[in-house]
Amino acid sequence: MWKSPAISYLVARLTQLGVIRAQVLSSSYSTVAQAQVYNHRTRKVVVSSEDQHSNQGNSHFPEKNAGGENRNQIGWNVSRKNKVNFLVKTLLDLNDSKEAVYGTLDGWVAWEEDFPIGKLKMALIALEKEQQWHRIIQVIKWMLSKGQGTTMGTYGQLIRALDMDQRPEEAHKFWQKKIGMDLHAVPWQLCKSMMSIYYRNNMLENLVKLFEGLEAFDRKPPQKSIVRKVADAYEILGRLDKKERVLEKYNYLFTEDRSLKKPRKASSKEKKKLG
Repeated sequence: MWKSPAISYLVARLTQLGVIRAQVLSSSYSTVAQAQVYNHRTRKVVVSSEDQHSNQGNSHFPEKNAGGENRNQIGWNVSRKNKVNFLVKTLLDLNDSKEAVYGTLDGWVAWEEDFPIGKLKMALIALEKEQQWHRIIQVIKWMLSKGQGTTMGTYGQLIRALDMDQRPEEAHKFWQKKIGMDLHAVPWQLCKSMMSIYYRNNMLENLVKLFEGLEAFDRKPPQKSIVRKVADAYEILGRLDKKERVLEKYNYLFTEDRSLKKPRKASSKEKKKLG
């Protein structure tokens, strides 16, 4: 189709302006996109720097528990040789708070591949030397809550600590819950300790009940001191017939004791006088 020179010129100018406008828009878009990429990268660097700083801060100042101790970081820089002493000292310095003690113990074992039952027993012995009975109770209860230390030895430690901490009723409840249900297998030494607690705290009904439970399994007392406590308890409770029965049944403990006594050897001075 024929076009006049004027129309052709106008079409050419419009086309030229469209190309220029497209170039400008493309350049502007490219500039904006580059700015956005730069800003995104800048923010990422800043965030990464903040995270790194935060992580570094956490490594030096980890989260603290209720007792003020660093959770999951306790003893991380202490040698294995000194870990027990470190734990004992840390426990002695804590406030009398269950949360503080449990948090400290959780942090202390966090670095161990296996539960350090041996080291904890050493720590308990050290606490016994310091007569820290209340702290011993807390440590053993924490162990039991983890399913660890469920042995008669640990139970005996807890019973003794409760007794020394003037908590005989709690010792009795623990005995009934964990030990007294299986009297045919409980060591006599542990039974003797529990009877002594009953005897000292005037819990005589519990004492004779425990003794009779042992007798039901045909378990004979190994020491006359046990028989004496039982006989005294029967007498105080007004059960004189049972007192006589016990003394008669286990009379051999008293007679054997006397027969086993060795005659005293004469001293060197006495020998000189005789000579």
